[in-house]
Amino acid sequence: MTVHILKLCVGIDSVDDLRAVHERRLREARSVGREAVLMHRTRNFPRRVDEILDGGSLYWVIRGTVLVRQPIAAVERLDEEGGTKRCAFLLAPEWVRTRPQPRRPHQGWRYLDPADAPPDLPEGDTAEDDLPPHLVAELRGLGLL
Repeated sequence: MTVHILKLCVGIDSVDDLRAVHERRLREARSVGREAVLMHRTRNFPRRVDEILDGGSLYWVIRGTVLVRQPIAAVERLDEEGGTKRCAFLLAPEWVRTRPQPRRPHQGWRYLDPADAPPDLPEGDTAEDDLPPHLVAELRGLGLL
């Protein structure tokens, strides 16, 4: 059974900001001769790796609202300088906008059951792009969108 990962984007204001950060990291990796791989590093290694790799995605919470997901291509163990062990979620370059879903702050990442994950926005659905994500989520919660 598939399971997803839910992660807060601290210091990010929009999906475009998150994309820009990822693109900058890829450029920096290329500039120093490293393989340009889109990844998110984290301290804790998930116990449910097989379920994550069975179609799981990383759902990004931006300013208190889930707005986008990226499929997880792989999960790797990292050994950093000084013997520190880390985990890397290797992400597909695909960005899938989701229906805005409010989320409370939390530390680190959390597992996200597919039944609790926000649905993907239909292709070309841009009607809500002019509104702030938190307002869209609130209007949806009231049944007005």
